Amino acid sequence: MQLELYNTRTRSKQRFEPIDPQHIRMYVCGPTVYNRVHIGNARPAVVFDLLYRVLRTQFRQVTYARNITDIDDKIINAAKAQGEPIEALTA
Repeated sequence: MQLELYNTRTRSKQRFEPIDPQHIRMYVCGPTVYNRVHIGNARPAVVFDLLYRVLRTQFRQVTYARNITDIDDKIINAAKAQGEPIEALTA
């Protein structure tokens, strides 16, 4: 099966060609936790979990890592606007 992914830089579909066919590695930015959960937080989790599962059917080893951002400009600005410490928003 040929896997094609949309390349946002070229705005076109591209055939997936792994750097190392023996070990596919994915790093995905996770949610930024500073406010209520919304659909934008859930969508990447679903999309990249599905991609991981598809890759597992085609490749022997797939490593999937995702972060959770607990500090960035949005969090700093929200803390300032609410007059609260950053920890209160991200705990």
